[in-house]
Amino acid sequence: MSLQQMIPLMGKGVLETLYMTLLSTALAYVIGIPMGVVLVVTEPDGVAPLKGVHDTLGVIINVFRSIPFIILLFLMLPVTKALVGTQIGSIAIIPPLTASAAPYIARMVESSLKEVDGGVIEAAKSMGASPWQIVTKVLLPEARPSLLIGAAIVMTTVLGYTAMAGMTGGGGLGAIAANYGYYRWQMGVMLVATALLVLITQVIQEAWMKAANAIDKRKR
Repeated sequence: MSLQQMIPLMGKGVLETLYMTLLSTALAYVIGIPMGVVLVVTEPDGVAPLKGVHDTLGVIINVFRSIPFIILLFLMLPVTKALVGTQIGSIAIIPPLTASAAPYIARMVESSLKEVDGGVIEAAKSMGASPWQIVTKVLLPEARPSLLIGAAIVMTTVLGYTAMAGMTGGGGLGAIAANYGYYRWQMGVMLVATALLVLITQVIQEAWMKAANAIDKRKR
C-alpha cells in the first residue's frame, strides 16, 4: 500500500477508534458512577446502609465483569441490533463497549470513594449533612484525583477493546490491523495501526495523569 493510500485509511481509523472509545466511555460513566456511589452509600457502614440493594447491585456488577468482552459482544448482538439498527461498524460496538465498561467503572468509583478520609465524612455528618450532600460535597470532590486516574485506566482498557472489536467488523485501527495485517499480510499497515494505538494510549494516559496531579491537594 502506498503512502497516499495509507494516510486517509489511517486517518479514518483513528477517528473511528476515538469515536468508539470516547462515546462508549462517556456512556459507561453515566451508568457506572451512580452504580459505584450506590455501592459505597448502601454498604453496612455507609451513609445510607441498605444491605439488599448493596448485595444485589454487587452481584449484577460481578456477573457483567466476569463475562469476557468478546463473548459479551456476541451475546449483545440482538440488543445492539435493536438499539442502533445494525450489528457491524463502529456504532454497533458502542452498546457492548458501554455494557462492558460500566461495571468496571462502578468498581473503580467504589474504590476511589473508599479512599476518602473517614474523618471528613464524620465531620460532614456532625454538621447535619444529608447523604446526598455527603456524596456531592464530600465524597466525589475529595475522590477526584483518584477518579481521574481511574478514568485513564478505563479509557485505555476501552481502547484495547475497540481493537479487539475490529476483528468482528467493528471498524477503527483494530479492523485495519486485522484486515490488512492478518488477512492480507501487509505487515507495514499493521505496524502503523499498532503504533497509532500505542500513541493514542500514551496521550490518553498522560492527559488524565496530568489532570489528576493538577487537582491533587496532597501534591501542592
